[in-house]
Amino acid sequence: MGEARWLDEREALVWRGIIGVLHRVTAVMGRRLVESAGLSGAEYTLLVPLSEAPDGLLRARDLGRMVGWERSRVSHQVIRMEKRGLVAREECDEDARGSMVRLTDAGRAAIVAAAPAHVAAVREHFFSALTDAELEVIGPALARVLDRLPDDDG
Repeated sequence: MGEARWLDEREALVWRGIIGVLHRVTAVMGRRLVESAGLSGAEYTLLVPLSEAPDGLLRARDLGRMVGWERSRVSHQVIRMEKRGLVAREECDEDARGSMVRLTDAGRAAIVAAAPAHVAAVREHFFSALTDAELEVIGPALARVLDRLPDDDG
């Protein structure tokens, strides 16, 4: 293995900024969700793709891929959400080993109630700090970084 090629000042500033924004925005948004809607950030994370899925139904494996979580994390979170009545687990017709996750009426009501305050908080804590010109740069730049990263599956 060769010599480490350390980040220069500019790169280090950008990298530390991305890490800091990720951590702090996640924390602020999580607190806001609990305060405004009684939902955890993890619950909201799973409710969004379920609310957008046809019939509010997704295979657990696909739900995990969509949010970038490992199978065990999805399973534990779905169990907690099922106890709160936000989702229901069902057998998978195509594969007896797989399971489906269905958004319940209570889950749909929760995401519908939480979404407006969540979007307002995203605007307040993230987008309000950026100019239109910065958005034109940061969006495509982040898309290029994401395109170069390996899929969550490896």
